[in-house]
Amino acid sequence: MARKTAKVKTKDNGQEFLDTLRELGREKGIDEEVLFEAIEAALISAYKRNFGSAQNVRVTLSRETGHYHVYAIKTVVEEPEDEITEISLAQARTIKPDYEVGDVLEIEVTPANFGRIAAQTAKQVVVQRIREAERGIIYEEFQSRESDILTGLVQRVENRNVFIDLGKTEAVLTPAEQIPTETYNYGDRIKAYVVEVKKTNKGPQIVVSRTHPGLLKRLFELEVPEIQEGIVEIKSVAREPGNRSKIAVWSRDEAVDPVGSCVGQRGMRVQAIVDELGSEKIDIVKWSEDPAKFIANALSPAKVVSVAVNEEEKVSRVVVPDYQLSLAIGKEGQNARLAAKLTGWKIDIKSETQAKAEQLDDNMNEVEVESDESFTAEGE
Repeated sequence: MARKTAKVKTKDNGQEFLDTLRELGREKGIDEEVLFEAIEAALISAYKRNFGSAQNVRVTLSRETGHYHVYAIKTVVEEPEDEITEISLAQARTIKPDYEVGDVLEIEVTPANFGRIAAQTAKQVVVQRIREAERGIIYEEFQSRESDILTGLVQRVENRNVFIDLGKTEAVLTPAEQIPTETYNYGDRIKAYVVEVKKTNKGPQIVVSRTHPGLLKRLFELEVPEIQEGIVEIKSVAREPGNRSKIAVWSRDEAVDPVGSCVGQRGMRVQAIVDELGSEKIDIVKWSEDPAKFIANALSPAKVVSVAVNEEEKVSRVVVPDYQLSLAIGKEGQNARLAAKLTGWKIDIKSETQAKAEQLDDNMNEVEVESDESFTAEGE
């Protein structure tokens, strides 16, 4: 009785490889041609490394079958001086009779045992390219969020650097960008301002800050609908992180109070920001195009009698009631310092008694000023 042999259909490894490659490309958003070219380049290196070849070679990876071939590239010459890169005219014509001196030909040199090396190399290339593509996608996503706020969880603290888990990647909060009065513990949820997104060999590095004035500005933009709608505008911000800040606001609509919009009903809007910043005091003042008025407002909560300005040098002298002098200057000069940062003016503060004893600079124009209503928020 004749035996019947069952035919077992074997998988075409080349086609299986192509299907896998294309599926990975679609999943990870990588152009399949980029993968093919990268694998071909890597196979050239693998061939030279494993077979000790110094010859010029080309590797092709078929887009239809997934099979690969290695070709040595040689130039046709009369008498070869370098057999690795040259071939004699006589020998070339045994391959194809119409070859001439100067022609370049390719001779297949695919090693019999190259399959395992090729498969391993292709796998390494694909993994590397996928990793690079994923890093590129993350970089593009976060690079577009520079000068924005991110929320994440404290993952770990190493050498005083705080690493924040953002889901797809992590951000680093360096000691210089940390609020001095804050401590950061594993699992803490915090908001941070994106200072810079850098490309590195290990992927994107996202540098964030808790001290940047932009953090305060963006927090107000998130909390105050009038700012989001463009009715109220933040004109300037000055911060001494963890201690005190000043913010100058202005309204395009005279019917909308910019300070009141930022404060919110029963102070809820600004209080949410104070809580986020660890009870940092925040002075909200009204911006004015009149420098004297703006300087007077910036010195809130102190009341101002008069302001003299030299617009050319951006220098001012402010007179306050005697009993308001220490308040205007602030503890260790903080209030005056923040007001100067907020306005961009040099501010010299004098009491009424001191001002009477001094002669005003001829270049200054002194005007009486009444400060606009302001608001100071502080932690409970």
